[in-house]
Amino acid sequence: MAYRRSRIPFRYAWAVVALWGGTLWGCALNPPPSADEIRSQTLAHAELPSKFKAPGAGEGTVADGWLATFNDAPLQALVEEALVHNADLRVAASRVEQAGGYLKVAGASLYPAVNALGRAGGKLSGDNSGLTGILVSASWEIDLWGRVRYGRAAATEQYASAQADFEYGRQSLAAMVAKSWFLATEAKQQKENAEQIVTAAEQLLNIARQRLQVGAGNELDVAVARANLDVYRDTLRQLELAYEQALRALELLLGRYPAAAMEASGQLDRMPPPVPTGLPSELLERRPDVVAAERRVAAAFDRVGEAKAAMLPKISLTAGVSSVSSDLFVLKDHNNPVWSAGANLLAPIYQGGALRAQVEIRTSEQKQALAEYAQAGLRAFGEVENALATEFTLKDRQTILMSAVTDNERALELANIQYRIGSVDLRTVSQQQLALFAARSSLIRVQSEARVQRVNLYLSLGGSFKKTENEKTEDGSR
Repeated sequence: MAYRRSRIPFRYAWAVVALWGGTLWGCALNPPPSADEIRSQTLAHAELPSKFKAPGAGEGTVADGWLATFNDAPLQALVEEALVHNADLRVAASRVEQAGGYLKVAGASLYPAVNALGRAGGKLSGDNSGLTGILVSASWEIDLWGRVRYGRAAATEQYASAQADFEYGRQSLAAMVAKSWFLATEAKQQKENAEQIVTAAEQLLNIARQRLQVGAGNELDVAVARANLDVYRDTLRQLELAYEQALRALELLLGRYPAAAMEASGQLDRMPPPVPTGLPSELLERRPDVVAAERRVAAAFDRVGEAKAAMLPKISLTAGVSSVSSDLFVLKDHNNPVWSAGANLLAPIYQGGALRAQVEIRTSEQKQALAEYAQAGLRAFGEVENALATEFTLKDRQTILMSAVTDNERALELANIQYRIGSVDLRTVSQQQLALFAARSSLIRVQSEARVQRVNLYLSLGGSFKKTENEKTEDGSR
């Protein structure tokens, strides 16, 4: 067994490698399409208006810190709790960490790989060869065609996409907690409304019985009053279950055990002021989910470049130093250590069409990423327009229903008076009770939905639920 000394000392080998690597570093990468190019290609059919079309769109820049606009301290505490303990958000955070790890792996391929091998063990050295010594080797692929750099660029874009997805996940979680809080508050108010109707129905049953005792009433009125009371009690039981389920849904978001042990607020706070919606064109730059889709397009573009570069030859530089001895036989060259340096060329000649198929796969993935970007953009526009239109309609409905509740309360008051004096029968009072219950229930539903739609609007506009460091609150504090 012979080992030949290289004429290039090892301390100079990597200088040659660096010089050669700089010469053969290769052509520059083709940049991925810009955001404007992606939009013009995917959203050409959707002509963006100068402002949102739905009524209620306010001018101005979209601001952060929407959670504080509800002026609800318990809600803010619940959001903070969910951000720490929500399981879905922890899954999203782990995806960001994974993407960061893949980025490190992709970037490591740009640097030389150094390995060491040692052998020891006496005369037989564990495998009867008698060889002992140490070998240090290094190799470095010259990224002549950009295959490794394309891979790193794709990993970088994928990492940015994961970060944007995580941010949208945080915003979505805050929105879900807020909406669940409002829905739980609504369920509690609906339950209290049903309790008031049950109390009124019990009083009406007592009046019917008293009228029967004094001879002014009849058995029919008593039976009708008792039947109506049973219906209202059944409705109350259903609303109690709905309230418990709303609490359980909220507790799950918070990472708690769903025991329906928490208590919702007794009333809905005042609606925040109107929201500036900004411009439709700015929405695509602001929403994290759209930004994530845009980064996935760039990553898919880089994957295509990586697949194309894989069809070309690979050039690697190698260098090593070894010191080997043997107790069983005499080596031809006793001088140690032995230095070496060289290069490898690996050119794919025939792979059965696998490399070409990889290019086709990556190209189709790029088309898919472009289509998904179009989906995300159109979905963003639709969510803003729907939230604006719904909030505008709910505002009108709330005014109408508030008037309806007032009128029904007065009508029920008059019906009770007329029933006591015998000018109307019990069915008139029962119908008016049902009308009042329905009007109150609808008003509560509209008030809750208005807040839910306001949260949907905030989320669809892409504004953060937290204030930025430079953004002041209304009282001038930061």
